[in-house]
Amino acid sequence: MAKKRQETAGEKRPLNKEGLKNFFGVFRFVLPYKWTFALGLLALSLSSGVLLSFPYLSGKLLDVAQGKTDPYFTTINQIALLMIGVLLIQGVFSYLRVFTFTYVSEHGLADLRLQLYSKIIWLPLSFYDQRRIGELMSRITSDVAILYDTFTFTLAELLRQVLVLSIGIPLLVILYPHLTAFMLLTFPLLIVAALFFGKFIRKLSRKTQDQLADANVVVEETLQSATVVKAFTNEAFEIERYQKSLWQVIATAIRTARFRGVFISFTILALFGGITAVGWYGATLVQAGELQVGALFSFIIYTAFIGGSIAGLGDIYSQLQKAIGSSERILEILNTKDEKPEEPTPIKLTGSIEFSNVHFSYPTRADVQVLKGISFSVKPGQKVALVGASGAGKSTVINLLLQFYQPTAGIIYVDGQSINTYNLKGYRSNLGVVPQEVILFGGTIRENIAYGKPGASEEEIKVAAQKAFAWEFIAGFPDGLDTRVGDRGVKLSGGQRQRVAIARAILRNPTILILDEATSSLDAQSEKQVQAALENLMQDRTTLVIAHRLSTIRPVDTILVINDGAVAECGSHEELSNRPNGIYSNLLKLQEVK
Repeated sequence: MAKKRQETAGEKRPLNKEGLKNFFGVFRFVLPYKWTFALGLLALSLSSGVLLSFPYLSGKLLDVAQGKTDPYFTTINQIALLMIGVLLIQGVFSYLRVFTFTYVSEHGLADLRLQLYSKIIWLPLSFYDQRRIGELMSRITSDVAILYDTFTFTLAELLRQVLVLSIGIPLLVILYPHLTAFMLLTFPLLIVAALFFGKFIRKLSRKTQDQLADANVVVEETLQSATVVKAFTNEAFEIERYQKSLWQVIATAIRTARFRGVFISFTILALFGGITAVGWYGATLVQAGELQVGALFSFIIYTAFIGGSIAGLGDIYSQLQKAIGSSERILEILNTKDEKPEEPTPIKLTGSIEFSNVHFSYPTRADVQVLKGISFSVKPGQKVALVGASGAGKSTVINLLLQFYQPTAGIIYVDGQSINTYNLKGYRSNLGVVPQEVILFGGTIRENIAYGKPGASEEEIKVAAQKAFAWEFIAGFPDGLDTRVGDRGVKLSGGQRQRVAIARAILRNPTILILDEATSSLDAQSEKQVQAALENLMQDRTTLVIAHRLSTIRPVDTILVINDGAVAECGSHEELSNRPNGIYSNLLKLQEVK
């Protein structure tokens, strides 16, 4: 089982002009709440500004306690009350900041999730062919969650640190010029260390993410192929395979932790070493009578504030890199061309179909031509079967008719008009499909039948179920139509699921009906019941039938034998079955149904 590289949530991107452009590209979802966001910014600014007065007041408290006189602060109680007031004001502003940023993030990113989900729903099948479902789920969940953390916490912390540095350093230069010059000598060490260690940490973090993606691929493959794993009793093999992937992740993560640990240790050493050096220098000034103890105390606290802000910028930078990576992946989807019609208009077709010299290759296999100039026509109300070996192109014909893909060459006409000229939603509303593998949603039988016509009445749903020969088993359930079908309909048998799908198609009342091997996976009894339901469904509508069991297509008007991407034979069952050495007659002999 080959491993496939896929981008993981949290993957970092460079903090450059293009990256910032992508980041601010998703920032537009915050703009509808710009005034609330602005209020949060104001609260953040005031909170940070007010808090910066706390070290200054702490120093004055010590000076007054030592009997030093001050024109503005006369008693310890006065300063203590001011400090309590500062903390209370800072608390109010902090609450307002957290509330407003969370409000904006929740609403803005809910809008983003909705638009992203809507975009994915409207994207063509060719997009899904090149993406994993897990990857798309990660875009909606993990990537948006990273942006949520960024808007709620990271941006706030970035702005706080910038404010602390932009206000704190000038304040120190004005109040304590000699100590500030001494302190600033330690900062280049932190910057050089951040650049040196950051390079290795980013490289190893990327390697860890790649290895984690490989481990996730193992899980995804195993869960999607659970029946194969169990059929070959390879549970232990898969566990061992996943364990090996995890050990690779652990080894790289531990190596990363070593670099990160050295970096953090160096940062703490440099930071507190700088504070110690400043304390020593300040103590000499106090001893010489050039500086008061309170001023030294205030300066040390300011230094801790500023040093902490500088140290925190590394994590903020890392989080912004992740946010940029998430923004790129989200915008990639949002900027993909979709199928959404600008102005849905109702269309009522009569059901004539014509394929004119149609060629086609799937986007993921552009070098393999599936259809090679196929041509045929179907009259309104006619029932036509498509037969042929697996891979001949039968399902591809259906995919093109549904406009899941566009022909490489040639034209498909419906009602004498190219299908590309129709409004897509209006066009598809005239088509109904009963697939081989029925997909039911994990709700009730009622909801699954009504999926063919949202808003259908109870009577309409019941009539559709009766015509599909489904009402008998539905009425036998204690909850009737409100019986829950389970994930993908697992609580129903194959025949029951098929009849629910037929009822759904009946309720839709399509002009053109497509039956894609609708009975191939059923037992004889279920097939008989489903076939009767299908005959009800096919009445008075154009029908295309794909079937491997040739006994099920004898009643159709015309049979098209598809071979190597083209129509090899065309005629009724009687005509084709009597053709010597014909493809259809040979298929009949193989199935022994002639």
